[in-house]
Amino acid sequence: MSTLRVHVGGSFADTKRRALDAVERAKAGKRVRENHLTFASWDLFAATMTQKRLDLLRHVHRHPEASIASLARALGRDYKRVHDDVQALADAGLIDRSAGGVRAPYDEIQTAVVL
Repeated sequence: MSTLRVHVGGSFADTKRRALDAVERAKAGKRVRENHLTFASWDLFAATMTQKRLDLLRHVHRHPEASIASLARALGRDYKRVHDDVQALADAGLIDRSAGGVRAPYDEIQTAVVL
């Protein structure tokens, strides 16, 4: 199972610590396959991960789509709104959008919110 770890809040030092820890494990000969994504604040995360976008993300995880038009049809939503949602999720690093289509390459997203 591939997991995307989303961090909300925290500092640059937290991100640096995660990266350096992974480098040290790799130097020690351990296999390191981690995917991390950091949002600077809750407001930014919440503005990005709306319910409609989560539904879209779940759909393309189960059924990668060849195009935004086919995705909009499958979801029964307006093309422009789906296009905007795909762009926002791709810009954030939550989905892959390429000539091959739209897909969510993770089986799970774990979210940690720094208080």
